[in-house]
Amino acid sequence: MGYVSNEIDQENKENDPVAAIRNGKEVILQAFNWESHKHDWWSNLEKKVPDIAKSGFTSAWLPPATQSFAPEGYLPQNLYSLNSSYGSEHLLKALLNKMKTHKVRAMADIVINHRVGTTQGHGGMYNRYDGIPLAWDERAVTACTGGKGNKSTGDNFNGVPNIDHTQEFVRKDIIDWLRWLRNTIGFQDFRFDFARGYSAKYVKEYIEGVKPIFCVGEYWDSCNYRGSYLEYNQDSHRQRIINWIDGTGQLSAAFDFTTKGILQEAVKGELWRLRDSQGKPPGVMGWWPSRTVTFLDNHDTGSTQAHWPFPSSHIMEGYAYILTHPGIPSVFYDHFYDWGSPIHDEIVKLVDIRKLQGIHSRSPINILEAQPNLYAANIGDKISMKIGDGSWSPPGKEWTLATSGHRYAVWKK
Repeated sequence: MGYVSNEIDQENKENDPVAAIRNGKEVILQAFNWESHKHDWWSNLEKKVPDIAKSGFTSAWLPPATQSFAPEGYLPQNLYSLNSSYGSEHLLKALLNKMKTHKVRAMADIVINHRVGTTQGHGGMYNRYDGIPLAWDERAVTACTGGKGNKSTGDNFNGVPNIDHTQEFVRKDIIDWLRWLRNTIGFQDFRFDFARGYSAKYVKEYIEGVKPIFCVGEYWDSCNYRGSYLEYNQDSHRQRIINWIDGTGQLSAAFDFTTKGILQEAVKGELWRLRDSQGKPPGVMGWWPSRTVTFLDNHDTGSTQAHWPFPSSHIMEGYAYILTHPGIPSVFYDHFYDWGSPIHDEIVKLVDIRKLQGIHSRSPINILEAQPNLYAANIGDKISMKIGDGSWSPPGKEWTLATSGHRYAVWKK
């Protein structure tokens, strides 16, 4: 195998929507939380770009950059206005330029399940978009949310007009807008918000039409619970996420909500959960690691919303798991920048070990222990790791301790 320069590698990625997925070396930073819009965000992030790059992140997921009815960005209206509560278009472009200089890709948060109208139309609803770019009429809004379009191809996002992706004029306009974000503004990666809201086949069409470097979808529904008790078997939950990935023509990865749900229970003294009945990791990662983005928390589950938070005293065990394991790991802004420099530095150390040892999204894994207070695994025969209170170390003199902390340790060969 010959040496391939970064330039050639980058060129291949530019034209091939699965090159980054095939490469499997991505490490993502979610570069915001639910409160970021209050803090002059584009300028704040611009100062952090050198550290983000030095820490080994290949892509930073930014909050929705378009004008929005809600300051967090998730109720978009004028998609072509990039003046938002996070900062002006000018400041956004300065941030994207800085990221490009430091070779960190910018991931746009794509909110195309719903759109706030400007004008009252059919039935007195605000379901028209007169006076702004993409001046759609009621046909662009699903019948289930007050429009004259077709029935939704997914779940409804209540209280706001949902976009009807079955309409060809809508899809053409969305592809043109995504191309503008990609080719003119400079976003290279996409994260699809509320991916349950419309058919995955449209995500496939958008990716094929725009060719972003890397994509991930938020397909979030509830894990299997019996009352408040998380079931051991989450196969039906991870299968739904896998079905969505399949629906995108395998062009998009998906956030591994299954692993999140299991891992945050497991670290409370139930580490037996981390091995499924086939001896594999129990989340999406165990079935399709190359299309899996693992994470501990995001702006919804954690931050000030805290809908489904990871237990804060176990954060480093969580990162010791996802940063040594197959899949594509993602680190949350709060943990990296707001929880103090020791946590920041421990996460960087884990990312460094991952890169130095050549761990990637498809690295093989052998789970060696999965007891209530001890989980241990060998990844690619390059890393051994353990989490939990139980004592364990890998057999053999060739292993040296690479890093350790509260209830975790990682060895390398």
